[in-house]
Amino acid sequence: MAHHSNSGAQTQADRVALITGASRGLGYTVAEFLARQRWTLILTARHEVPLLEAVKRLQATGASISAVPGDVTQDRHRRDLGDAVRRIGRLDLLVNNASELGASPFPALVDYPLEVLRRVFEVNVVAPLALIRACLPVLQKSRGLVVNVTSDAARGAYPGWGGYGSSKAALELVSKTLANELRDAGVGVVAVDPGDLRTQMHQDAFPGQDI
Repeated sequence: MAHHSNSGAQTQADRVALITGASRGLGYTVAEFLARQRWTLILTARHEVPLLEAVKRLQATGASISAVPGDVTQDRHRRDLGDAVRRIGRLDLLVNNASELGASPFPALVDYPLEVLRRVFEVNVVAPLALIRACLPVLQKSRGLVVNVTSDAARGAYPGWGGYGSSKAALELVSKTLANELRDAGVGVVAVDPGDLRTQMHQDAFPGQDI
């Protein structure tokens, strides 16, 4: 347990966040910010080695951090994450950041491989909703906040971006609906578009582009 020098830090240290897609990019940046505030973190990502490396770096802040590697589209993994949350007994923030870009180079929707489209929707829409369900009792108890990471592709109707964009549009409607449905239970739900970031996903989408 880290030593805390003032009551403000202690209040921050009581807080708990679960972040998906946390080994790099936006997920890691959010985790790093919260770790410096001494939040307790549960971090997940598909690939175990990069996730464990990320956790090792973040533990230098003195924060309590757990790694739960796995694929958010898998029921068993989501149950493991829900179990980790229940063991702590508190969840102030759930960040659904894990995303699937889909087919590349970007095909028109009429040519989009349907098996890839299903995977995109599983990662970008179904998994966030299912993870919210898995964590809901503790989110309610904690009066927590859910942040679903979206994109301007949800609204831009950009040629070639129909698969990814439509999944994010669905996520935005899911977020708005959940916000209305869970408001009385004390759980906040928002969709946040972070804009263009220098992430691996952005580099995959725009190879060589400097932002």
